[in-house]
Amino acid sequence: MKQHDSGRRRFIGYAALLALAPLAAKDVLAQAKAPAGALPKLPLDNAQAKALNYVESTKGLAHKTFKAGSDCSNCMFFKGAAGQAYGPCTLFPQNSVAAKGWCSAWAKKV
Repeated sequence: MKQHDSGRRRFIGYAALLALAPLAAKDVLAQAKAPAGALPKLPLDNAQAKALNYVESTKGLAHKTFKAGSDCSNCMFFKGAAGQAYGPCTLFPQNSVAAKGWCSAWAKKV
């Protein structure tokens, strides 16, 4: 009897996973298909952008953790091609960020 019950539970678990898989894959595939240029610019009033003190230009920036020469283009989270004005960022997957921008999560690209 136990063997029958565990088989039924396993089947129900697999069926639930199969039912949810297309929903999870939909978002992953949509992000993979969208070219970087198609991402909208990150709005400065975005809650996460505000929390990370994101700015589109480091010109005149006076933040206590900002170091001259650090900007999105040389950050490990920036995934845009060299010379692009805007590109994708792993911290803001739904938006593109300015290559000359900066946020407090900046980390030197290796």
